[in-house]
Amino acid sequence: MSNSAAQSTLIINADDFGLSERDNQAILASFEQSVITSATLMANMPFFAQACQLAKTQKIDKQLGLHFNLTYGKPLSRDISLIDCICNSDGEFDFSIPRHSLFLSKHITAAIYQELEQQWQACLDNGITPTHIDSHQHVHNLMPVARVVAAFARKKAVPVRLARNIGKNISALKSVFKFFLNWQITRQAKTSVRYTCTPRDLLDGLKPVGVIEIICHPKRLADGRLGDDYLPDDIALQDVIAAAYPAAAKISYGELSQ
Repeated sequence: MSNSAAQSTLIINADDFGLSERDNQAILASFEQSVITSATLMANMPFFAQACQLAKTQKIDKQLGLHFNLTYGKPLSRDISLIDCICNSDGEFDFSIPRHSLFLSKHITAAIYQELEQQWQACLDNGITPTHIDSHQHVHNLMPVARVVAAFARKKAVPVRLARNIGKNISALKSVFKFFLNWQITRQAKTSVRYTCTPRDLLDGLKPVGVIEIICHPKRLADGRLGDDYLPDDIALQDVIAAAYPAAAKISYGELSQ
């Protein structure tokens, strides 16, 4: 292992805190076993309040961000429920804005911003001040949504997750798009994170150097160990991270120097 790899700093973030009781228990166990360093909350999900209470009880409430959601469940604000490219006739999220979109109308942009405010406020109302923002199903990787999230994050003085920018399946064209997307994010929401990847990328032998966020979705394996949705069912998340970065420092987003 190179000295530069040894000096890398990892933020290991679990998404979907609050999505289900199973997710909550897997994420809590991941914190307890020091597999992850941060997690992000889904404020419109049925087990959100449980996740917040568990976080406060286990004293991990300073290690949580907001997992901004526009694709699953019901929104917390009214205006967005009336936009047919984001919600269906039952008022539930049914996001259909094309991924290649570059601009949205002022009306849609304002509704997305309002929903982001409401999800952030739900965290505050449950005693959690988010340390960062990412999104469910990477919806903030759409350029116009990225601008909304980055502007909001700048106002709150928190970083935003970069689009995944390392991986064997990232083509040259995708790489260029992600470069400009991440520039769009970082020009407003400052962050010292350099790379964003998944446990699968590490398993594939990719080992970026610097400040790195590893996006995780922890789950219990059949043998009781903690795995991840990105990994085969017989491989433990902790083993993959340890193999790639045996000596790297690990911090939460709340400890990140912006």
